This record gives sequence, structure tokens and C-alpha cells, in this order.
Amino acid sequence: MYAIIATGGKQYKVQEGDVIYIEKLDAEVDSSVEFNEVCAISNDGKLTVGKPVVEGAVVSGKVLAHGKEKKVIVFKYKAKKDYRKKQGHRQPYTKVLIESINA
Repeated sequence: MYAIIATGGKQYKVQEGDVIYIEKLDAEVDSSVEFNEVCAISNDGKLTVGKPVVEGAVVSGKVLAHGKEKKVIVFKYKAKKDYRKKQGHRQPYTKVLIESINA
């Protein structure tokens, strides 16, 4: 059994027991979170696709940690014009353990 959930502007394929890294959520560590935007659920080979979401479907999980990704360097320059700009970015994330999928 798996589900496709939407959170943070992205979609994730999850199963029970999966650990996923998603866009940062406003939730404490060791608290439970519910994802109500379930786009599709596959149960015993039968696929149920929502329009746009599956009614009554909920995926619940547990927040394991918060953190930041590795640094990405953004470097802009214009050739022969002595223009250089260096900037770094670290995207925050939330690490979530998927506990159950309820359809």
C-alpha cells in the first residue's frame, strides 16, 4: 500500500515506515502531523485517484527532526564588466516518519 501526498508545493510517494524529507513544517519534534492532501492511494493493486484529492484519506506521520540541507552556492557574474556576486543558501527541511495511511 502506498499513497501520493502533496505538501510544500511538491508531491511524495510514501509507504508506512518511510522516512521523508519535506519542506519545513511548523511542528515540534516528536509531535504527530497529518497530511490531508492525498492525491492517490494504491491498495492491493487498486489505484484510487482523487479529483483533486481523495475524500477522507489521511496520512499520519511523526516529526523526527528539523534541519538544513547542504549549502548551495549562487554565483553571478558578467564577463568583462567586473561584476561578481556570491551568495549561499541552505534550505530548511523537516524529517518525517510515515506511520499510517488511512483511506
